[in-house]
Amino acid sequence: VQFLSDCVGPEVEAACANPASGSVILLENLRFHIEEEEDVSKFRESLTKLGDVYINDAFGTAHRAHSSMVGVNLPQKASGFLMKKELEYFAKALLNPVRPFLAILGGAKVADKIQLIENMLDKVNEMIIGGGMAFTFLKTLNNMIGNSLYDEEGSKIVANLMEKAKKNGVQIHLPVDFVTADKFAEDAAPGTATVETGIQKGQMGLDCGPKSVEIFCASIGRAKTIVWNGPVGVFEFENFSKGTKAVMDKVVEVTKAGATTIIGGGDTATCCAKWKTEDKVSHVSTGGGASLELLEATKYFK
Repeated sequence: VQFLSDCVGPEVEAACANPASGSVILLENLRFHIEEEEDVSKFRESLTKLGDVYINDAFGTAHRAHSSMVGVNLPQKASGFLMKKELEYFAKALLNPVRPFLAILGGAKVADKIQLIENMLDKVNEMIIGGGMAFTFLKTLNNMIGNSLYDEEGSKIVANLMEKAKKNGVQIHLPVDFVTADKFAEDAAPGTATVETGIQKGQMGLDCGPKSVEIFCASIGRAKTIVWNGPVGVFEFENFSKGTKAVMDKVVEVTKAGATTIIGGGDTATCCAKWKTEDKVSHVSTGGGASLELLEATKYFK
């Protein structure tokens, strides 16, 4: 394998013009060039000169309008094997899921996932909403959440989302108890709270509690198809990782029993790496933002 210290320019073009049969040339990372992210015709023309066929196997950046994604002007274009695998797994879940179909959605802000929640409500039978964005739902639905994460912009659509879930017959599962802390830190002392007691002022919820885990795991146990995007707690902190770990263990269990389980990249894929479960679920997506945008486009999956 021959490595070149750049990815465009006369020297690279010369090296790629007439390589020996069967040789492999590895180019330097495109992202070192700011032109990769700008509409620069010279950069794109140089990339185009390097080959005869364009293969896109970068699912993780397929949602970005960068030069290497959209600016290589070759007559023959195709997807690579990884891209094919990614699209096949998501299509399997979104086009023809074995039911019950469950979405597990976590992360911080409702506003970031409004389109995802909205579209998945047309597809799934049940939905678990955890992580930081669960507190926006809980506050909007008249619960005290203390200093927990609250997304004011996202809160404006919570009532509409809950109404749509009711109309579509989708069961929404929110946390009913919490592991709390007085600060967002690894060494914070864990406390407990429930929906009934509320989270007191000065405290914040950083994980779901044992009763929530029980409800979430029961839902996972019923599912035959699962798409999971976003942890249900601050898994990076040991004291607040137990909820996400319990959900992961249950997802692994149902995978073993025959369910199709898709991990939607990003932080959830990091959880798989942390607990060494990449080969114990059906598919771990290589795309965080890419998988999110694909799931947000579910209306195009008919």
